[in-house]
Amino acid sequence: MGILPFVAELGLVDHHCHGVLRTDSTRPEFESLLLEADGVSPLGGSFFDSAVGFAVRRWCAPLLDLPRHASADEYLERRNSLHIAEVSRTFLMASGIHTFLVDGGFQPDRLLSAAELAGLGGGVAHEVVRLEVLAESLRESSPSEFLDAVRSRLASTSAVGAKSVAAYRIGLGLPGVRPADADVERAVGSWSSGRLENPVVITWLAWEALDAGLPLQFHVGYGDSDIDLHRCDPSLLTPFLRATASLGVPVLLLHNYPFHRQAGYLAQVFPHVFCDLGLATHGLGHQASRVFAEALEIVPYGKFLFSSDAFALPELYYLGALLFRQALSDFLADGLRRDAFVEEDAHRIARLVASENAARVYEL
Repeated sequence: MGILPFVAELGLVDHHCHGVLRTDSTRPEFESLLLEADGVSPLGGSFFDSAVGFAVRRWCAPLLDLPRHASADEYLERRNSLHIAEVSRTFLMASGIHTFLVDGGFQPDRLLSAAELAGLGGGVAHEVVRLEVLAESLRESSPSEFLDAVRSRLASTSAVGAKSVAAYRIGLGLPGVRPADADVERAVGSWSSGRLENPVVITWLAWEALDAGLPLQFHVGYGDSDIDLHRCDPSLLTPFLRATASLGVPVLLLHNYPFHRQAGYLAQVFPHVFCDLGLATHGLGHQASRVFAEALEIVPYGKFLFSSDAFALPELYYLGALLFRQALSDFLADGLRRDAFVEEDAHRIARLVASENAARVYEL
């Protein structure tokens, strides 16, 4: 079934994404960026032989004036014959994303800035501050100065939200108690390496972001080999979510696969929790509709947002938006066929998930 016309016409708010590459990609680099692996295995195989690899050949090739299902070699040859800015503009404009919320805290030298990304995409961009990167930039401060500096930065930032990568550093088992300043100062005083991995400081940063009124994103679930997946189950956040509910500041659970059902439950039972499916949408390729429907099983539709989590490759913006539209259309068409709701409701659900929920949560 094709995309429903009213879904095809929706403008999207991408509430979590990254910049695109400044320079052309070699084939090994391009393939490694398709998935979360560090690179193609020396034991053989190609990442084009994956759900997202086939999606690139099916859906992205025609935008570069190639036939559907062009070979990987043909695709990359054509892609590299064009200027990288032209390629990026083509896919970003075709995505229908008009607002980009950009986490620029990972490999910023390699990627376009939020403003540059929005310029190519013909939209607007807002920054999301990555808390651990902020802390690492201030690690030369004395412990007491560190606390004041973090609070000052969060109070004065123009960012519309904050993001924690606790999942990568300590897992998501954050306690439901705010760390005392004295404990944080001691932890900062013993911080000897550049990478922040202290649970006291990471937990404190999350509380401080909420104190500053910044919607707080958490990476959840699927990611690269730097995570221990069993520590990335969002249900581990339950004590923290229970303790922060009264603050009334949104908490956003990102990606969530394969824990998308747990994330939906948390978004249902906690008033300040929201979720998405993130990069899993394009990562699942032609299977996206099945998992999208699972993600929406119990979550209230006013609590689910669109995001691409696109990183480096502009194709991932386009695929994230396209496969999201297809999955949303399949979900709504099935509901209409089953008389679960009427067409007016389907239009309203589509608007909520595509943009209105994000606009409300981030006060855009």
